[in-house]
Amino acid sequence: QVQLVESGGGLVQAGGSLRLSCVASGRRFSINAMGWYRQAPGKEREFVAGIDGGRSTYYTTSAKGRFTISRDNAKNTVYLQMNILKPADTAIYYCAAYSGPAVVRTVDYWGQGTQVTVSS
Repeated sequence: QVQLVESGGGLVQAGGSLRLSCVASGRRFSINAMGWYRQAPGKEREFVAGIDGGRSTYYTTSAKGRFTISRDNAKNTVYLQMNILKPADTAIYYCAAYSGPAVVRTVDYWGQGTQVTVSS
């Protein structure tokens, strides 16, 4: 049974930083793409960042230059370093894992989410 467990969320002031972690269990994801999504109150879940099996990275426009996604295959873990946080970044952040090496539209596994709140 695959499980994705996020941690690292919390309350931070605007301009601050947080690092989210997602540990996968149940199978190895070293060659699979993984990513981060977020859902703000009243909005649809949206893609934030992804890293494919070859470690190429992808970001939504609002995250470019502020967020960095990385992975540690030995620990079966993906990270999201978030800097220069803004109140608009407030959302529940979800870890995602894909069945293949590419970051595609369909996510196969979801974490339970971790709350990120940025105060102004």
